[in-house]
Amino acid sequence: MLAYQHAYHAGNFADVHKHLALYATQLALLRKESSVTYVDTHAGRGRYPLTGKETQKLKEYEQGVLPLWYARQALSNKHPLLETWLMALVRAQDSQAKPSLTHYPGSPWWLADSLRKQDRLSLFELHPGEHDHLEAQSWPSNVRHIHVDGLAGLRRLLPATTPRLCVLIDPSYERKEDYTEVAETLAYVARKARHAQVMIWYPLLPAGRHQTLLERARDAGLRKLWRSEVRLHSPGASHGMYGSGMLFFNPPWGLDEVMNNVFTDVVGLWGQEATHRGDWWVGE
Repeated sequence: MLAYQHAYHAGNFADVHKHLALYATQLALLRKESSVTYVDTHAGRGRYPLTGKETQKLKEYEQGVLPLWYARQALSNKHPLLETWLMALVRAQDSQAKPSLTHYPGSPWWLADSLRKQDRLSLFELHPGEHDHLEAQSWPSNVRHIHVDGLAGLRRLLPATTPRLCVLIDPSYERKEDYTEVAETLAYVARKARHAQVMIWYPLLPAGRHQTLLERARDAGLRKLWRSEVRLHSPGASHGMYGSGMLFFNPPWGLDEVMNNVFTDVVGLWGQEATHRGDWWVGE
């Protein structure tokens, strides 16, 4: 359960999918002045050097964020979200004058980048080594990093003390039970904070276990569930992860259109077979 370290996969296509969705959601929340509590249940390290030995072992970023980095000027001209996200990615690098892609920022960095004084961010990480990396980094005063199981920590945090709540849930899914536990946690959050906005990342694997998560969320009677899936190729083309999924509970207005437009351009950088699908799993 504590073997997973995201550094081996930092900056891959699933990270880009997840973090573009996260950033789009956060930008939508910033349209209002009222404060937001953000929760990241599986925070990881926060920022990953691409020269690190773990990341260099698989070099998944070469087929993920790197094509976007090389095409950033052209992409920035196509959509405001891509422009804003890529500008933030430049800020995450060590050199701002002549930036090169030396680091990939994890979800804690993306959340903290647009955090306002009135907002709160809780970063949960159970892995002791990953939490040590997270704790060693510099964070604003309204950010907490907590060494505890994220799903349990989220439950204890409710109800939030701010008018709005935004949650990212993205476990490693090394255990098949994770799919059920995530669905149960979503149902719990929906009961305790009816207007919460929740994003759940899930892997697309040949075993198809993500269907358990989707079906349990639907069967819990939840409404306003929108999903976004990026597929690099068909399920039978390999034994590993062939795609990345995001399930949104109460997505911001217009997020579906933004995501569909953005990934029409992005998936073309990941191969001829790469596709994006966005649809309502459960509507109103």
